[in-house]
Amino acid sequence: MGSKGSTLIVLNLKTYLEGTGEGAVTIAQACRDVAESAGVDIGVAPQLPDLYRVASKVDIPVFSQHLDGVGAGGFTGHAFAQSIKDAGAVGTLINHSERRLTLADIDASITAAKGVGLSTIVCTNNIATTAAAAALAPDYVAVEPPELIGSGIPVSQADPEVVTGSVDAVAKINSNVKVLCGAGISKGEDLKAALQLGSVGVLLASGIVKAKDPKAALEDLVSLI
Repeated sequence: MGSKGSTLIVLNLKTYLEGTGEGAVTIAQACRDVAESAGVDIGVAPQLPDLYRVASKVDIPVFSQHLDGVGAGGFTGHAFAQSIKDAGAVGTLINHSERRLTLADIDASITAAKGVGLSTIVCTNNIATTAAAAALAPDYVAVEPPELIGSGIPVSQADPEVVTGSVDAVAKINSNVKVLCGAGISKGEDLKAALQLGSVGVLLASGIVKAKDPKAALEDLVSLI
């Protein structure tokens, strides 16, 4: 793992064609190489069918894009925590704005993930939902105003108060929960600003996955820390 503090970068591959199948492996390899050279922690969140493919080929933290709070049994079409763990994942995203859950479902997903030893990143969209998520004691909350996701406009510039406000709210509720910053993050100045606002890292996607040269984009991302 990296040595520059506890900075964490998680790259969500979503369902972008560039990040599927062997493309997911190639991007994960770029993440691993940049993480090693820069001394930071970079993880990837591929699609569920690519979890094992990436985890078995690349020595990098792998996160599921989703996890359901169900146990073993009659639950067709769900993302089962134990199977995600067995595929090689170390953690999971929960409640991404493109896969929203109810508060009860978020709680169940966190509980299921913790039950098999997976770390949890709960995505939120404002200070109030960040505070509610922190009360459920995930490992991280990632605040991402949905209108900025994929916009190329970083939340650290467009709405810095949602980051600082989330950091303050989480500190009051559970100081063990760490805050990530997301939405529109793609450049070194974006990551630097996110850290200055009090987050411990970023959750990002299209700015890297869809870049002409993802490795070069990653190198730029970590260039100022």
